[in-house]
Amino acid sequence: MPTNTGVNVRDWRFPFIDFAVYGILPEDPKEAVSVRRCSLRFYYDTATKMLYRRSFDGLLLQCLSNEEAVEALREAHDGTCGAHQPGPKLQDRLRRMGYYWPTMVADAVEYAKKCHVCQLHTDFIRTPSEPLHPTVASWPFEAWGMDIVGPITPPSSRGHCFIMAITDYFSKWAEAVPLAEVKSSRVVSFIKHHVIYRFGVPWRIIHDNGPQFISHIFSKFCDKNCIQNMASTAYNPAANGLAEAFNKTIVRLLKKVVSSNKRDWDEKLGECLWAYRTTVRTPTGNTPFSLVYGSKAVLPLKIQIPSLRVAITNKLTEEDNQHRRLRKLEALDEKRLLAQ
Repeated sequence: MPTNTGVNVRDWRFPFIDFAVYGILPEDPKEAVSVRRCSLRFYYDTATKMLYRRSFDGLLLQCLSNEEAVEALREAHDGTCGAHQPGPKLQDRLRRMGYYWPTMVADAVEYAKKCHVCQLHTDFIRTPSEPLHPTVASWPFEAWGMDIVGPITPPSSRGHCFIMAITDYFSKWAEAVPLAEVKSSRVVSFIKHHVIYRFGVPWRIIHDNGPQFISHIFSKFCDKNCIQNMASTAYNPAANGLAEAFNKTIVRLLKKVVSSNKRDWDEKLGECLWAYRTTVRTPTGNTPFSLVYGSKAVLPLKIQIPSLRVAITNKLTEEDNQHRRLRKLEALDEKRLLAQ
């Protein structure tokens, strides 16, 4: 695994750069054969003096030094948008951000395994997961699963002890806010400001039959906006499977980022939402962010260690950026169909 202990470790990229620029192979015969065989997958940009590796899907991944790899692992796992992802997701996140080094798969697993916070709050592997009961949505923001998490102990320093959450069944995009108490008027306000004003009027909202969802105030609001107010069965809340799955995910992420007194969880909710939205969801094979906006999110690590995408984007003119954005939007429908 890469280290940052100050030990002078030879940069693994040098043999490939020497061969690409000067045609020089390592003196060791075995290493020379390996460099020659693998060199076809590497590309050295003389203008930026950066080494890239071609992935099997045609992407150019920026090759990181040992020190940059340590920084990338730390930021992608512990940083602002990391939320302590497990090893496989951590490696996939780094790859999608456009980075590569030879041992990144093993290093990502090892880094997550040694994380003290992850050890405390990891899932129990032997615990069988509850079967989900998915609701099929034909287009984005058609159907939302809504639920309340809580009461949460301890309450936050601001007096919040509940989380109101709602998740789009198509893209898996999620919205959530902390609450001190759950009232029907707060539910209506939440739907207005976090769903309708951002994504339009949904066709249906599915919930767990809680009193705040079947109240006169909320029912009247749904009728006024022609929203189907649908309750899962009273004895089977798992029928609203997506909301249940999101609840578990957001609670697990919060446990990993809160301070020792645990009373700042409401301040960390936005960070956990961001981590959730920019992580690939298994059902779709895409991040909720990319399915909603048609492009990948620019994460802090991409600025700290500029990826190829950031480097190229910074050189584009306003007109080039507009054409590039239009092409992405034209391809978005196909991407969404494949995610169903």
